[in-house]
Amino acid sequence: MSEYSREVLLATSVLCSSGGSMQLLQLHRNLLQRCNISEETFCYIVEHCPRFLMVRGPGTEPRVVARTLLRLCRSYAQEGRCGGCEALHLCKFFIYGTCRFGKGRKPCKLSHDIRSDHNYQLLREWTLHMLSEDDLFLLLLQNDPALLPEVCLHYNKGSTPHGCCTFQNTCTKVHLCQHFLQGDCLFGSRCKRHHTVDEHGRCMLEKRGLSGNIIQDLPSIYRNIHNLAAAAATADSTSTEKSPEWVSEPAADEMNICLHFLRNSCRFHNECRKVHFHLPYRWEVFDRSVWIDLQHMEDIERDFCDPSRAQSSGDQPVNFLTMTRDSKPVRRLSTVSSVTKPPHYLLTTKWKWYYKGDQGNWLEYGQMDEKQRATSVTSRNLEEAYVSDRAAKVKVVKGHREYIINFTDIYQRNYKHNTKRRVRRRPVFVSVAEIEKQVSAGNPGPDVVLLDLIRAGGDMDLSSAKLYL
Repeated sequence: MSEYSREVLLATSVLCSSGGSMQLLQLHRNLLQRCNISEETFCYIVEHCPRFLMVRGPGTEPRVVARTLLRLCRSYAQEGRCGGCEALHLCKFFIYGTCRFGKGRKPCKLSHDIRSDHNYQLLREWTLHMLSEDDLFLLLLQNDPALLPEVCLHYNKGSTPHGCCTFQNTCTKVHLCQHFLQGDCLFGSRCKRHHTVDEHGRCMLEKRGLSGNIIQDLPSIYRNIHNLAAAAATADSTSTEKSPEWVSEPAADEMNICLHFLRNSCRFHNECRKVHFHLPYRWEVFDRSVWIDLQHMEDIERDFCDPSRAQSSGDQPVNFLTMTRDSKPVRRLSTVSSVTKPPHYLLTTKWKWYYKGDQGNWLEYGQMDEKQRATSVTSRNLEEAYVSDRAAKVKVVKGHREYIINFTDIYQRNYKHNTKRRVRRRPVFVSVAEIEKQVSAGNPGPDVVLLDLIRAGGDMDLSSAKLYL
């Protein structure tokens, strides 16, 4: 069983049990009552963990909002079955708290079990498995756009009691003051727009199945939804929750391991902007205020290269999904991707891309599955696209079906059937013995460097060439 960050889980639980968001200092005080968390660790997880969104309003204390990309499966909700996906299989009315089935009556055809095999596996992957039902449902309500009706924008325009909304009392959207939800309404109790759900809105929502408790909490839930949507818009409508697996290769060039140092040929020595390390990968844990090398680095790397593994082995495993160990942040540094260098370059990092198969196994892109079908793109195709543009979307065809991979959202989606599969990017394992063998084999000769110069059209920096000549 995977072990997850205790502090992140506790912070998520505190936020969800407090309406889905909380002032920053209040959250810190609440966490201190539950665990011994340092100020440095608290600041780190709030600022860097994709579970949390920091909202900074003018003249107000920052607020932290809980977020997730986990959703309910629409196919399961409509048909009561699904061919396998990465979304929860739950009854929507069970989440609303109003399902008429069960409790001594005829059983509901949809699941009411958040700990079913399918659901619990997903909750573990998203580090939500320790949340109570109420906390999980609140998190879903403010993150899954399919669960709640939208706020009526026309209601917030015009001077009539219903604004410009032509449906008025028959409108199926919620009539609430948009400025109140944004936190900038100047009129307060004198505002002519609703700051709470009125009687008509309550009746409409009850017909849709929402319980009275949820309806009462809707203004604060919609405020959180607004903040999450604003953050998504700021990020060019990309996903706001990236998998911690993407931390495995830092984006900044200066955080890459120096290839020349590995070959004992870096002329910059201590002034080099890249990391000098004796391996093409480096695992570190953040302890208090510094990054410290992890022990058994080769074993951790071997486990990480296996796409089916969510954590490393040993007494203190590294969680590859949250990139933590014992609640402390972990990072993996590496050499540049192999697709950015000519084939003869030694000790670059070769990445492979995998998707989750129908049987729960992990299949490499471009390889045959159990039905002898292969995807139209290979691992190398995806790696080249990813290195070129980490916000790109790549079309993938397999058999008669078409999918889209979005690099900002670790899933492969089939928009026609509204399904998605988890995607993982993992390196090819290179042992310490193999590294030493490659290094001892020596540097490429002058003919190889000249070949590089020809390929580069004569534009290769001469100081770089001299490293080999």
